Amino acid sequence: MDIDQKLFTQLKAALPAELFARNEWRFLVSAFRACALVALTTFLAAKFIPLTWWAIPLWTLYAVVNGTLGTGVWVIAHECGHGGFSKHKILNDLLGYPLHTVLLVPYFSWQYSHGVHHSRTNHLDEGETHVPVRVGAASEKQHNKLRHLIGDDAFSALNIFTLTTVGWPLYLLAGITGGPARGKTNHFIPGDDNKLFPPPVHAKVWASTVGVVGVLVTLAYLALAYGALPVLALYWGPYMVTNAWLVVYTYLHHTAPDTPHYDAAAWNWTKGSLCTIERNYPDVINWLHFDIGSTHVVHHLFSAMPHYNADAARRILEPKFSEYYRVDRQPFLQSLFNVGKVCIAVKENPKSKGEWCYTQESSSDQ
Repeated sequence: MDIDQKLFTQLKAALPAELFARNEWRFLVSAFRACALVALTTFLAAKFIPLTWWAIPLWTLYAVVNGTLGTGVWVIAHECGHGGFSKHKILNDLLGYPLHTVLLVPYFSWQYSHGVHHSRTNHLDEGETHVPVRVGAASEKQHNKLRHLIGDDAFSALNIFTLTTVGWPLYLLAGITGGPARGKTNHFIPGDDNKLFPPPVHAKVWASTVGVVGVLVTLAYLALAYGALPVLALYWGPYMVTNAWLVVYTYLHHTAPDTPHYDAAAWNWTKGSLCTIERNYPDVINWLHFDIGSTHVVHHLFSAMPHYNADAARRILEPKFSEYYRVDRQPFLQSLFNVGKVCIAVKENPKSKGEWCYTQESSSDQ
């Protein structure tokens, strides 16, 4: 069967209607759980971990735990952006905006750019986030030169470290890893030269910016009032961990040695959406993050489906449409290391026009 609208119709028809129904109270329970876990660990750290040098291991552990919990809050806000909380758009935004803003995410700006990502998944030119470069591009030459210099394993470690530490802010500020069709973009300042955001959404971009600036001003006030160290320890460490989880999820959802991207000659929405990959995360991570990593094919096909129904949908679709359903059973850290090592640039498949696949070949080999 061709991967097209007809296949999507069959995928949707395979799911019972109740899986698309929203239960606002059930969603609010998830939101409360995520926020409560973050608040509890923040309170315990502030009360019991001293701000001393010898406590650095404890603060590091706190950052990992609290930041991992905070990713659950991030996922809930992300789902609000898709309309997964309520059929009423204003209710989605009233919940999603503060939850994302406190994590320094420009809610409406990212809601829009993320919608572009969903509408152009694995499109080689018009995609948004983690769009690969073609063999011969300047960045490909630089990356492969470095890989040959330091070795595959060290390159993968450096690549992953860079992505998980500065990848997210660089994407928000400059559109790094965004599609070439839009060039350099910025999620905080719209304008004629920012091709990501058309004029009708400029007001919402500014509203997002105002919220993020408000949080930064609050953090600065707290630093002045109580000292920079408590703010760094209690907020900035977990914030970095949450950012790392976000990047890992997005990167692994759409990047794999055997997962193609398509140019305009071959891409369609169903084909791109089915280039999403579900990864193998520990059960506790799936619980904390509302199965975002293990039900992501479902999410791309039916983005407004609530998280609490996604696993049931996956259990129906994966076996029935296994020919099209991408699942990686390796532990996610192993997958991450392999992807960081080999997924540098793509080259057109000579047997399939418009299909571009990752290759170990570099421009210097040509």
